[in-house]
Amino acid sequence: MQVTKETLSEQQIAEIKSNFDFFDRDGNGRIDLTEFIELLTALAPKTKASHVEEGFKLVDSNNNGYIDFAEFLDWWQDCWWEY
Repeated sequence: MQVTKETLSEQQIAEIKSNFDFFDRDGNGRIDLTEFIELLTALAPKTKASHVEEGFKLVDSNNNGYIDFAEFLDWWQDCWWEY
């Protein structure tokens, strides 16, 4: 059974938001490419640079140049461990 936002508890969402906030270094409510590089380096130190840029583009689903919490939440649930 796949976990969806609808099946997440408030506590689980709060934990994911805490992770998002940790990597949102400038506190602007979004993760830019530099912050995403730090995030992936922490989660998967052997991640290739090409995967970081590719991954950023995939997570930034609306292609506005940053990852907001909704995009991060979707990614965190679905496939962050693939990096």
